[in-house]
Amino acid sequence: MDGALNGKRVAILATNGFEYDELIGPCDGLTQEGAKITIVSLEPGTIKGWKDGNWSGSIPVDETVSQADPSSFDALVIPGGVINPDKMRMDPGAVRFVRAFFDAGKPIGAICHGPWMLVEANVVQDRTLTSWPSLKTDIANAGGNWVDEPAVVDEGLVTSRNPGDIPEFNRKLIEEIQEGAHVRETAHPGVRLL
Repeated sequence: MDGALNGKRVAILATNGFEYDELIGPCDGLTQEGAKITIVSLEPGTIKGWKDGNWSGSIPVDETVSQADPSSFDALVIPGGVINPDKMRMDPGAVRFVRAFFDAGKPIGAICHGPWMLVEANVVQDRTLTSWPSLKTDIANAGGNWVDEPAVVDEGLVTSRNPGDIPEFNRKLIEEIQEGAHVRETAHPGVRLL
């Protein structure tokens, strides 16, 4: 499948506390298929990963949320880690960034606690997805249908439970990026976006 994503640009949205394997695994998998990866974060500089209960490697930030233009990317990846999405969902700019991908029908991949950002961006209503098990109630309360499967695809939303699911997550995400944009509802009645 080498070169399946040649010419495609993928944003990875992360901040300090991202689950190291959940960023590196998709980054490596998509890069091997020819995608150009851009690390987008809340602040410039470097961000530090988390692995096995300890701080892990750091990676450089390419663009901040305030600089990044969702229209210049073909897809978005949101790694997990408890700290990472919990910090990002408190940032209105990061939430708008995620929502812009959804509104444009572009593929979004979220692993582990990453779907917290999907809940915050109000995009899980009537969608089926998976996550780390502790998010089951959050997803249900947001109108989504939670299932316990390695990788779930629903109209371009690709979700997985944990680092062990990354091979299946990558395979599904690559397929969705190859398909391109999906037609989706852009807003739910009576909901005001940030």
